[in-house]
Amino acid sequence: MASSLVCKVHTVVLFSVIDAYERRNEDAKRVIGTLLGVCEKGVVEVTNCFAVPHNESDDEVAVDIEYARNMFELHKRVNNNETIVGWFSTGSEVSVHSVLIHDYYSREAKNPIHLTVDTFVRGGKMGIKAYHSTSIGVPGKTTGTMFTPVPVEIVNYEPEQVGVEVLQKGKYNSKRLVKLNSDLRQVENLSVWLKDSLVHVIQYVDDVLSGKLPSDNVTGRFLLDLVTGVPHIEADKFEEMLNANMKDLLMVVYLANLTKTQLALNEKLSTL
Repeated sequence: MASSLVCKVHTVVLFSVIDAYERRNEDAKRVIGTLLGVCEKGVVEVTNCFAVPHNESDDEVAVDIEYARNMFELHKRVNNNETIVGWFSTGSEVSVHSVLIHDYYSREAKNPIHLTVDTFVRGGKMGIKAYHSTSIGVPGKTTGTMFTPVPVEIVNYEPEQVGVEVLQKGKYNSKRLVKLNSDLRQVENLSVWLKDSLVHVIQYVDDVLSGKLPSDNVTGRFLLDLVTGVPHIEADKFEEMLNANMKDLLMVVYLANLTKTQLALNEKLSTL
């Protein structure tokens, strides 16, 4: 049975879940935690999370509810817009204990989301699933809980996307280390990428005009909107504006390096 809800999970949440799993106790099979975010018009957007200590055995499960409430109060002081929207657990299964934990979060949030993250990376892919609960049974008699799947989308803010792209570069390094580029290096890389993109677009337009490639109305409208969206600036004024901005950037970099050197000298002098 399909669900009308949609769960959007930010990448920083997945990193937090994996970090909590890596830091778990040796005897812990999985970790659980609280999901924070916003819920509007049938869309649950998970923007943050934190792990909650718990003990789990074949017969029983115990969750540190006091810790979960204290952590939520601390998060509210930082971001008052985030509310409890559900909880997460590592693994790919929904167990009997999951029903008990979900009952607690049902008291903390209306129709909470249960997110499962498969940290074993089966098949070379980390499985991510979301559910919401529905009561089943006969009123006044035996009742139960059914978990209905919810569509999951991975979204991110621009800073999160930059962080993910930087981390992905670590897979090309045998030591899994990533060195952050300086501001000038980033400007250089983006300038090279922009130049290559312009060359590719110009070549495509020339091929269409010469008849080598068939014309595409969708692409043509997109390029027209792109060209008309760029303000017309004379070459001399554009070069003057670019040089002024570059001088400001160089001045900031120079002052930052000067401050770093001054702090290093003061540290050395204090140890003499």
